[in-house]
Amino acid sequence: MPDHRPTTFPTERFKAFVDAVVAIAMTLLILPLLEAVSDAAGGGLSTARFFEEHAGQLLSFGLSFVLIAVFWMGHHRQYRDIERITTPLLWINVAWMATIVWLPVPTAMLGQLDSDPLQAVVYIGTLILTQITTLAGWLYLARHRDLGTAAPEAIRGGIAGDLAAIVLFGAALVIAVSIPSTGYAGLLILLLNGPLSRIFDRLARRRRRAGVPSRPE
Repeated sequence: MPDHRPTTFPTERFKAFVDAVVAIAMTLLILPLLEAVSDAAGGGLSTARFFEEHAGQLLSFGLSFVLIAVFWMGHHRQYRDIERITTPLLWINVAWMATIVWLPVPTAMLGQLDSDPLQAVVYIGTLILTQITTLAGWLYLARHRDLGTAAPEAIRGGIAGDLAAIVLFGAALVIAVSIPSTGYAGLLILLLNGPLSRIFDRLARRRRRAGVPSRPE
């Protein structure tokens, strides 16, 4: 009799693979700076002049490095209590990793090209896609509780957090495109992620108490 159970993968190899991809992406962020140092040395630039001329590049490196670290920590929390990985969930994570590996490209644009609206769309749009793929993972886990021991509250909180982040990244994108002089300072709006997440979480709980089927559950 054929086995119709979904194919699953061991979480140990899955998590190790994700960690390796993230580490490579974080390493790629530094390569443009290493090239810039070589060019500066060939041009006889002093250390102070190098930092002055490449301030934007250094800032974009630091920003993207921190963002990837935050995404990785969130991914670790998301799959901490997951015991099996199915094929659809694996592909969701492949999409997530694709956004992480792509981020060094818009980061290099940020530090080396003149600012323009499309640059903001590419950079912040990549961050939004990362959050969307993370949200897709939470929604899948919400519908397949048998894959692990994650508490319903943790899954609901993860969904609320990702929805809040997507909204705030979208607001930051609007600010960056409509007010170019602000640069990427609009990303500071992400500091509101905690309060907005709690609002979304409360709304989800109210829907559940009202008897309306809630997606997080």
